[in-house]
Amino acid sequence: MPPKRTRAERAGLSREQVLDAALAMADRDGLAALSMRKLGADLGVEAMTLYHYVPNKDALFDGIVERIMSAAEIRVADGDWQTSLTDYARALRLTLLCHPGALPLVATRIAVTPQTLRTAERGLSVLRTAGFEVGRALDIVNALTLFVIAHATSEAHTTPVNEARGPGSVDYLNTLDPAEFPLLTEAARTGAGTDDETRFEFAVAAMLHGFDALR
Repeated sequence: MPPKRTRAERAGLSREQVLDAALAMADRDGLAALSMRKLGADLGVEAMTLYHYVPNKDALFDGIVERIMSAAEIRVADGDWQTSLTDYARALRLTLLCHPGALPLVATRIAVTPQTLRTAERGLSVLRTAGFEVGRALDIVNALTLFVIAHATSEAHTTPVNEARGPGSVDYLNTLDPAEFPLLTEAARTGAGTDDETRFEFAVAAMLHGFDALR
């Protein structure tokens, strides 16, 4: 007689499916609305079934961070550490912008799951191979990651303002008195310095150039 399957096995779910559903719920309804009961209902199972995959809500939150970081792997680019980290920064930014509900978690939770730590380990390995000592390599990975998170968070909050042409938007700056704010109005009129992606690319390139100079 075959062994009796567990409730989780009968549900036919995987840990990745559970985490992806939680991430989708956070994006749709916000983190405050995320609960094991609601997540179970979304997946068509009882909340108790989910504890087979994530033992508690903290583990669920850590898993969401893991899914974000897993989508932004640090890969070796023919031994070119700057290309590897640039690709990582771009991938992380785009992933965060696709999942704004996860931004508060990624910004505040320490990496604890093995998969999240592997992302950091690969970054350190790329930098060690390039000649950085381990402490400086860790500084670089942390500084770059925190910059990307902060930039994506700012974009997620300012994009709706710009789309609505509200106070603080580019259109709003264009209404300022050019006699009092000549440079801000020039930037708004010409679009100079107002594109998020251009600003992001410039800052990442400057950071990596600076890291290289301080090696």
